[in-house]
Amino acid sequence: MAVWLIRAGSHGEFQDKFLSEKRVYITWDRLNVNLEKLSDREALIEALGQRDPSSKPKKLINHASQIWPFAHEMQKGDWIVLPLKAQRAIQIGEVTGDYIFESTGPSPFFHWRAVKWIGEAIPRSHFGKDLLNTFGAFMTICRVQKNDAEARLQAMRKNGWQPESVAQVLAPSAPMTEADLTPDLDLEERARDGIARLILSRFKGNDLTRLVEGILRARGYTTLRSTGGADGGADILAGAGPLGFGSPRLVVEVKSEQTPIDRPTVDKLLGSVSKFGANEGLFVSWSGFKNNVQKELAGSFFRVRLWSQTELLDALYEVYDKLDPDLRAELPLKQIWAVAVSDEDEDG
Repeated sequence: MAVWLIRAGSHGEFQDKFLSEKRVYITWDRLNVNLEKLSDREALIEALGQRDPSSKPKKLINHASQIWPFAHEMQKGDWIVLPLKAQRAIQIGEVTGDYIFESTGPSPFFHWRAVKWIGEAIPRSHFGKDLLNTFGAFMTICRVQKNDAEARLQAMRKNGWQPESVAQVLAPSAPMTEADLTPDLDLEERARDGIARLILSRFKGNDLTRLVEGILRARGYTTLRSTGGADGGADILAGAGPLGFGSPRLVVEVKSEQTPIDRPTVDKLLGSVSKFGANEGLFVSWSGFKNNVQKELAGSFFRVRLWSQTELLDALYEVYDKLDPDLRAELPLKQIWAVAVSDEDEDG
């Protein structure tokens, strides 16, 4: 059994299609050629060059190295690691079908394999830091071979996809090598994983509510936080303005559990919005939400917002300089600027 990292498009734009159709696709545009009929990688490089004559040789070789294994090396029974963009989570699948080529597409969906999703929206914080670094390759398709990934993923499955040991999840990073600094590593994702681990260690359990309250206060809300015990369906009440009498008025529920939240749990928050006479609800779940929740709540768009790790971190970055000094001391961060290099910027 091999483990393969596959991304649902360069920005995760095809994620819903992958999940709902239970397939993984090659997502290169205009690649309407049967890969099984190509004799070798050189033939694939030639086909890519014909469809994109402006591309430099290095880029064509890089793309061929990702595309070729999908048709010629991947096997039934192999596992797929699919990083989710809608929330900070990982989907795990098992390949159940052979390589399929459909000449009619539409582009870019000419090439696919059937999969069975065996791990749904597993929070990134469940995986050890070294595994996340391995999953942080910028490549769209690649084999995962480092850090005993195959055995560790199998062990996690047997344990119901619960977190790896605390020692593995919170272990300090190994010193970065020259290979770690190549453009093939998503350094931004690696940084976000590090911040998420720090939050996990500093704001465990109910303390996550304290961080969410700090973010809301930095946004100009006056808040009332539950002090523990039965909270009546509200971890935080928040109103705009210095006295909290302005709008919007929010009921906030914060969950730090290790499993994604389902639709019935979110529906309880909607009931609390009415109970407290609020305008909207905010549900913050460290482990994210089941894949269907966001779609099913489209009718409540103007009543509730869902924050997974992604939205929570974005909100934190937005107001970090306005947080109370005590919170900043617990969560010391600094902003770093870096040059964004694309394939087109690289030498051929």
